[in-house]
Amino acid sequence: MRRASASVLLAAALSAAPSLPAVAARGDARTNAAHSFGVIGHSFDGKSDKRFRQALEDTSDKTNAFVVITGIKHAEEPCGDRLYETRRDLVERVKRPVIVLPAGSDWTACRNSAGRTNAVERLNRLRELFHGETGSLGVKKLSMTRLSMSPRFRAYAENAHWTVGKVLYASVNLPANNNHYLAAAGRNSEYEDRQVATRFWLNRLFTLARGDKLDAIVLFSEGDLKPLSEPEGRSLLRRGSPAFDGFAATRKQVQALARKFDGKVLLIDSASVGKGKKPGIEWRENLGHLSVDGEAVEVEVQPGAKALFVVKDAAE
Repeated sequence: MRRASASVLLAAALSAAPSLPAVAARGDARTNAAHSFGVIGHSFDGKSDKRFRQALEDTSDKTNAFVVITGIKHAEEPCGDRLYETRRDLVERVKRPVIVLPAGSDWTACRNSAGRTNAVERLNRLRELFHGETGSLGVKKLSMTRLSMSPRFRAYAENAHWTVGKVLYASVNLPANNNHYLAAAGRNSEYEDRQVATRFWLNRLFTLARGDKLDAIVLFSEGDLKPLSEPEGRSLLRRGSPAFDGFAATRKQVQALARKFDGKVLLIDSASVGKGKKPGIEWRENLGHLSVDGEAVEVEVQPGAKALFVVKDAAE
């Protein structure tokens, strides 16, 4: 898959926690053939959807098993249903299975006509439009299992997992703007509730992967957990502090789960890689991190090879 010319890119369960129904969507983990997948990052500049359309074209005729897209609009674009539905129609025309990751710009800054925050209502509308079906979007569908299949977490349809070969893939709603943690006191119910869902979801994913003896887990999110950061001691910062890290608890959980997992754990997000640099995977033991920044990236999965995941060069 070519790099798009635009700014594109592209978890020991709690034994007492509720389990997801044993339906859907894990693919045939017995086969372990090589495959590839695409990641398209945030591709909007607030002026038009030209770059988003180009990114979709660059992925639609390829042989990727699936394509993951980060976000469907720029923060400065309107939050109305009309725009959401237009972008949904574009995504549905892609030939490959498509999984959409919610981006902070899609919902966190949305306001109603009175100027009050409308974030949660808009997130719920995005869930209806982009995550309301059992399978993926796109012309060719991919069977998936959604967190919303658990009665306790019925709202969190954007968190889904699927299996290709012996790799478990999953989306996790972690928006880039500090995981939508709000510094003002008393305004973090959305963040707190989603943290509970995320904690259960990651535990569930790693339990599934261990039980099926899979080779790897790949987690997609918009926000960068900085998973290769050194484990931190007890933070002295309180939640009311403007410097509170909204990703800290999830980062600590992923690091702990990865240490107990025999396979590879790769986190993919849309963070910047720095001017002049190309997206690449950095590893620390079995934990890997790939930020795709302003690129449309194809990743090859090569079972049995020394490097299980390889980011393809645009010239190949």
